[in-house]
Amino acid sequence: MRARLRKFVLTAHVSSSVGWLGAVVVYLILATASLTSHDLQTAQAGYIVLHRVACSVIVPLSLAALLTGLVQSLGTEWGLFRHYWILVKSLLSIGAVSVLLLHLPTVSRVSRMAAQTTLSAGDFTTLRLQLVVHAAGGLLVLLTATALSVYKPWGRTSYGRRTTAT
Repeated sequence: MRARLRKFVLTAHVSSSVGWLGAVVVYLILATASLTSHDLQTAQAGYIVLHRVACSVIVPLSLAALLTGLVQSLGTEWGLFRHYWILVKSLLSIGAVSVLLLHLPTVSRVSRMAAQTTLSAGDFTTLRLQLVVHAAGGLLVLLTATALSVYKPWGRTSYGRRTTAT
């Protein structure tokens, strides 16, 4: 990959990754505020907004971060299979995007329920709690991926050692 393209892809990757992380923080704050709010209208509005944030912000940013990360690893000397930290980070990202996409129907259902009914304090508490737990788990995964990018632990894979030796 040429230097200009490499820098462009790296900029896109860092921007989408930071955006994904920030959007998950916002989502976690909204989910927690909606779960703990004593004002039922605020809780309803929060759950409706969560769906919009998930579909309009988090999903596109997560897919962009995953795609640009794969392009970056495959198009540069770093490689996808040469370093353990890249391999683990890629697996974490694929897992996070998969869980996010599998979790979207729950977010959609909570949003629809909040829009169609008047919430009481105990309404669909398990589903509402799932929103907070998933967001917290997602944040932990994204922070782990960020730390892997900074510290680059574990060295080269056996494939990476072989390709460097030749």
